[in-house]
Amino acid sequence: MSRMGELYRQADWKSEKHVPVIECPDSVAADEVFEVRVCVGKEIAHPNTTEHHIRWIRLYFAPEGGAPFEVAALEFTAHGESAQGANQGPVYTHHQGSAFLKLKQSGTLVATSYCNIHGLWESAKPIRVG
Repeated sequence: MSRMGELYRQADWKSEKHVPVIECPDSVAADEVFEVRVCVGKEIAHPNTTEHHIRWIRLYFAPEGGAPFEVAALEFTAHGESAQGANQGPVYTHHQGSAFLKLKQSGTLVATSYCNIHGLWESAKPIRVG
């Protein structure tokens, strides 16, 4: 069995549709609320069908020299399922969301996502508090 960290795949989000993309300022003021947007499939669209979809995105903050904190969990639970069959349903949840944070120190934002076909993916973005 692999270690959990070895199961996560990484790539450039501009060329791989499974990588979570973190969008937020590069630096923020201490204790000031700011928005972090996370999506999957920014440059190359990821399918959102009953058969192939993003199930969830998790967002973590790892302060410099400290253990990470989970700061958001986004669940995507509707992918066109219905009693009439696959992709016949009335609703699809899109694999994108926002979290609003305030930080006291610099660190790294880490996003992870899960594709029901292609497994676990991750990306990271440093953020400075000044």
